[in-house]
Amino acid sequence: MARPELVKNIAREERLPRLTPENEVVLKTTKEIVVKFIEMGRCSPASFEEVFKNVFKTIKETVSSE
Repeated sequence: MARPELVKNIAREERLPRLTPENEVVLKTTKEIVVKFIEMGRCSPASFEEVFKNVFKTIKETVSSE
């Protein structure tokens, strides 16, 4: 039997706003670029957060300016 606190958490998560189609594409594109950076050795676990944020911001600004 499910614990009540787990059921409450699931219900709360279902109310979270969904990504807009534009943000979903930006997020997927960012992921692909950062994965390539990791494969090429240009991104390490220590710099992942900064690189991901910078790539996401750049792509978002580019898409939004069109």
